[in-house]
Amino acid sequence: MARMREHTLGLQAQAGDKIAGEQLAGTLWRRAQSLVNDPGSALFFGRIDTADLPEHKGERHYIGRRHISDADGEPVVVDWRADVSTPFYRASPQEPMGVTLRRRFGVDGGQLTAYEDEHLVSPRAQDVADHGHSQILAQEIERPRSGPMRDIVATIQPEQDAIVRADVTATICVQGAPGTGKTAVGLHRAAWLLYAFRDRLARTGVLVIGPNRAFLDHVSAVLPALGEIEVGHTTVEELTGAPRATEPVASAGLKGDARLAQVLHRAVWSSVRRATEALVVPRGSRRWRVPEYDVQEILDELTSRGVRYSAAKEMLPRRLAHAVLVRMERTGDTPDDRVQDAVARSTPVKGYSKALWPALDPAAVLFGLWSDATLLAEAADGILTAEEQRTLLWDKAPRSKGAARWTAADTVLLDEIADLLERTASLGHIILDEAQDLSPMQLRAVGRRASTGSLTVLGDLAQGTTSWATRSWRESLEHLGKADAHVEELTRGFRVPAAVLEYAARLLPQIAPDLGLPESVRSNRGRLELLPAKGQLLTVASAAVGSALAGAPGTVGVIVADADLDALAEALASAGLGAEPRVQLIPATLAKGLEFDQVVVVEPAAIAGAEPDERTGLRRLYVVLTRAVSGLTVVHDQPLPAALAVAPPPPAAGRLAR
Repeated sequence: MARMREHTLGLQAQAGDKIAGEQLAGTLWRRAQSLVNDPGSALFFGRIDTADLPEHKGERHYIGRRHISDADGEPVVVDWRADVSTPFYRASPQEPMGVTLRRRFGVDGGQLTAYEDEHLVSPRAQDVADHGHSQILAQEIERPRSGPMRDIVATIQPEQDAIVRADVTATICVQGAPGTGKTAVGLHRAAWLLYAFRDRLARTGVLVIGPNRAFLDHVSAVLPALGEIEVGHTTVEELTGAPRATEPVASAGLKGDARLAQVLHRAVWSSVRRATEALVVPRGSRRWRVPEYDVQEILDELTSRGVRYSAAKEMLPRRLAHAVLVRMERTGDTPDDRVQDAVARSTPVKGYSKALWPALDPAAVLFGLWSDATLLAEAADGILTAEEQRTLLWDKAPRSKGAARWTAADTVLLDEIADLLERTASLGHIILDEAQDLSPMQLRAVGRRASTGSLTVLGDLAQGTTSWATRSWRESLEHLGKADAHVEELTRGFRVPAAVLEYAARLLPQIAPDLGLPESVRSNRGRLELLPAKGQLLTVASAAVGSALAGAPGTVGVIVADADLDALAEALASAGLGAEPRVQLIPATLAKGLEFDQVVVVEPAAIAGAEPDERTGLRRLYVVLTRAVSGLTVVHDQPLPAALAVAPPPPAAGRLAR
């Protein structure tokens, strides 16, 4: 790989012109960057041997993160995304896919530590498949977590691989329980699409949308590790515009309602005025007249043809000019296109068009709705109730649209208006994570950016923690504009140990009764401990953090209600743990998507009680409880929710989860 990189860096970007030369130089630089070695990982992690067949001789392929060739151009390592690598992930004794042997390599710190062979066509292959387990696979899955999220190319499971390699035209929705790897699957799908459809997606772009910056920072290293360095990472708020203010949950939820799309559509298109007088265009010694009823026909046709407001506005002068030319031709004139252009640009036509079809900007439209009860009533008549309209109106309107302090929900509405005026550019593919928390209007904002592309939608309905979230994936997909998308459910958990997952799953009957129970496939059941604080919450919590540090390597996440963050930070500092690099103190509202080896959850009742209703609170708690990779400690002074109050029995000696 070092030789390949040296060769790439030594190439000269010679092209026919400056622009082409710059593009070629950029391509070579990106190629060189993708060949930078990571000393902490191996260049290959697997091998497959194929059978001798009459039509071709058996082959041996090493599977890795990059394609690596020798000096003659022959492949030494095959990229995990290549078609020839597919059997490494999907072959089984039932369907060997031509593979006789699959070998997995154990690697630690870039050093080969072990290898493990699986003979897929031997007489005992089925028995091994039924009763044997890959120790290397188990060790890789259960390795301590530190730093940002890692790639999972060595451990992708068959059901995950089917999602990763879905065609670029397909929108896939993945309902995944905690620890099923849905985020990793989405990121690896982006990497595979960029490999399989490079030319197409290089033009149209790929974007990852996550819930917050903490989450994006956590996952940002995965794609570069796979050689993909040009995928954007953003949040919905960054996509639609930075908010300048906050607002109550009630008004934010209402602004996220899909009905607002109808209100905004009506507000924009009602700006087109009716023709009440004829168009008169002087030209030479004559005056040409287009009656108001003919003008109105033109207006009606333009407003009903499905184009954007601004595009139709630009069409109006030419349509009016055409009406004038028709009248010229009726008198025997033979005007050509130059005459039509001149009429369309003439002062009478431009002034007449502007009076009927005024220019709009999103801020002015929304400012008018929130500050003028009459305007809002006209736009929302039959859509929103009078009480809902009062909720949306400003108590005290700003002096001007420039002084308006738009909230996060407002910025999504501004984005909707902008799309009504001019079409939003579409990307080739979008990875949308934690989609269960988005409002219908936020989903519309994402969907229009994939109007000509596709999406990978990731989430877990049981982890929905917003009051405005949709109730089903079908509803979400309709708002995204992808109603025919395929929904795939992942229930096998690879991150969360059985003891922790089973404990958190006690909440599912209350928060998501329609979902199946998740199953942990980790060999180690993990550690679960409930600690009553007996009036010493901060002291017991600090001690629990110290025990977690001493008990095992890896990170320790301390998750607490947002309001209690400062108090716990002071307690940890007093206990000498404030500067410990392995400890991360996380507010409950930012825990989603993160993972830690050991997790200490402090006062679950306070975490749940901070939400606007019981169901949302229990969903927040479900998220918090499922952040642990190895062990979970729950410290509480207040009574636990009823489903969690009874401690689980200790596992039998030597018992392992399936």
